[in-house]
Amino acid sequence: MASILDLQSVGKTYQSGGRSLTVLDQVSFTLEEGATMAIVGPSGSGKTTLLGLAAGLDRASTGSVLLNGIALDKMSEDQRAAVRNQHVGFIFQNFQLLPTLTALENVMVPLELRGERNIKSRAQALLQKVGLADRGHHYPLQLSGGEQQRVSLARAFSNQPRILFADEPTGNLDAETSDRIIELIFDLNREAGTTLVLVTHDSELASRTGRILRIKGGRIVSDEATLNQALAG
Repeated sequence: MASILDLQSVGKTYQSGGRSLTVLDQVSFTLEEGATMAIVGPSGSGKTTLLGLAAGLDRASTGSVLLNGIALDKMSEDQRAAVRNQHVGFIFQNFQLLPTLTALENVMVPLELRGERNIKSRAQALLQKVGLADRGHHYPLQLSGGEQQRVSLARAFSNQPRILFADEPTGNLDAETSDRIIELIFDLNREAGTTLVLVTHDSELASRTGRILRIKGGRIVSDEATLNQALAG
């Protein structure tokens, strides 16, 4: 099976107070198309930084990142944004909805950027899939946390991404709402055949993926196949 994500010797260093701070160091892995993987580790281990580099939200200081065969290393922010719009869906812990747009309009944004047609009806269909068909005219502040995350999920799938990145997608939700969101993520993932990469502190959630990548101090300390991957094989 072809790989959709390939990181080789990736590092990320920031300048802070005149000193260099290395957040990621020599991270390498390959992920096959259609796979599911969780990135886990203690706070400050570099999980979110790694996710951002893999998704093209930021550029690595060293090493290479190939996303769906596209080298992100030398690209400008505008070029990476174009790649994300074509290939990537992203779910944030704090939802990242545009407050001046309704739920429906938030879902329509990626479709508008791609110059798609029939975007309103397609966005409405996505809201219906996540159980919010009757909330499309509401603004984010009029929605609960769980509803906002469902809008975020609909938006993430609106451009039919090849790969979906999720950064602590249930971190701001109560347990019952978290369970519903996770079921939606995996249901939509299976339905669309989308590759899934998520950052989580939840070991039970991580175990539902086919692979767990553990990082500590900016380095990979283990790369484990789970029972789900074994069953899939």
